[in-house]
Amino acid sequence: MPLVSSLVSPVRSVADPAGSARSAFSKYLVPEVVFGWGALSEAGYAARRLGARRPFVVTDEGVARAGWARELARHLADVGLVATSWQEMTPNPKDHEVAAGAAVYRASGCDVIIGLGGGSVIDAAKAIAVVASNGGEILDYEGVDRVTAAIPPTVMCPTTAGTGADVSQFAVITDTARRVKATLIGRALVPDISLTDPRLLTTMPADLAAATGLDALTHGVEAYVSRAAGPLTDVHALHAIGLIAGSLRRTLTHPEDVDARTAMAQASLEAGLAFTNAILGATHAMSHQVGGLLDLPHGVVNGVLLPHVIRFNARTAPTRFGAVARALGVDTTGMAAGTAAEAAADAVAALAADLGCPAGLAELGVTAADVETLSVTTLADACLSTNPRDASQADVAELFRTAM
Repeated sequence: MPLVSSLVSPVRSVADPAGSARSAFSKYLVPEVVFGWGALSEAGYAARRLGARRPFVVTDEGVARAGWARELARHLADVGLVATSWQEMTPNPKDHEVAAGAAVYRASGCDVIIGLGGGSVIDAAKAIAVVASNGGEILDYEGVDRVTAAIPPTVMCPTTAGTGADVSQFAVITDTARRVKATLIGRALVPDISLTDPRLLTTMPADLAAATGLDALTHGVEAYVSRAAGPLTDVHALHAIGLIAGSLRRTLTHPEDVDARTAMAQASLEAGLAFTNAILGATHAMSHQVGGLLDLPHGVVNGVLLPHVIRFNARTAPTRFGAVARALGVDTTGMAAGTAAEAAADAVAALAADLGCPAGLAELGVTAADVETLSVTTLADACLSTNPRDASQADVAELFRTAM
């Protein structure tokens, strides 16, 4: 079965008005969602609903310093729960860190896993749940639907506005031997409860707000033009793009703006709902490789690559990028489809530049000598299967060179 088929389970295909073949229907995965200012106060009740007696909290030092881990512990205590906390991980979580976390989880006798942090924390929490319940090593589960035994119940509380990991069927873990990011996909990885409190975004440093916001934007764009897109993912993808275009810059210039923070929290959530069901595309397939090789911020790499991938895809399938351009605030009146797609790419590039994103991959440390390795490993990434245009190794290599 082709990878795209295993991801979206299409029964038959129909032509949409844009002329592309799209799945007539597919599974739509979504956790229970709790959203709103102050929602972290519901964490204890959420854990209790899942049967928690001894929750296991995965977080990191930055979140702990910001005071959110302390607040979470208080809310858990309010319902009679005392948690074991683990935070021995780094950004872009590594395979050996997951193994260490799973060992602590098993020894602790805990029963529900709570992730409190950004995408790295939430991916690590998912991976710990997989290894703790299924055994072996996390890289044994790379690919689609490789997790066969039930994992512990999970509650995910994002502290950044971008990754969508709190609602997704994805987990991305760095394979330290191969120096690539391994992608796990499957229903088992969808959290039981996603709990989004926009207050938690107020302690993000500006560079993290920019990076995660660009990640969310990429989720929205790639989900909307994906081969696996559908009506339910389209509405979330486009709305997320519009929220990001209207609010991301303001969260950096006016970090105290409650409305902007809430809009970005919602954008992250909606883009997550879109991409976990429509999957992604070449931007993510490529950025995973760069992040795995050089341990770089995922959202920043996306911000560099996305305009180039839009232009590449639009050469053969420009039509759906018109809606993307409009969501970004571009007036496309009278524009041909290809021109609107170019305008969308330009709008993304301008936003990334305004946020301080580097102009090219070379500024992040990628060299011409890395291109062959990166282009080979990109072809094995599951996200490439739903890109709207087929891409060969030569195509991917040329994209990397163009983005240098």
